[in-house]
Amino acid sequence: MEITKLSSQGQVIIPKSLREAHHWEVGIELMAIDMGDGILLKPKKPFLETKLNDVAGCLKYHGTPKSLEDMDDAIRQGIEELWHDRG
Repeated sequence: MEITKLSSQGQVIIPKSLREAHHWEVGIELMAIDMGDGILLKPKKPFLETKLNDVAGCLKYHGTPKSLEDMDDAIRQGIEELWHDRG
């Protein structure tokens, strides 16, 4: 475990040993995911360019539409389950 500080500009330095272990280089884009009791940083993976015909099949859904909050909650729950299973 390494300790770092939050600057007055809201910046955090990720220790060199962690950057090297994850192969994170200058300019990498990270997603900050709110985990409730902390923040998970993950590299942003670019999506390949797609056309509507490539993904239209996944649009079929029968049921009550989900809100953005419902989707965020489901994603957060999935990430929490992944991380709790590592312990």
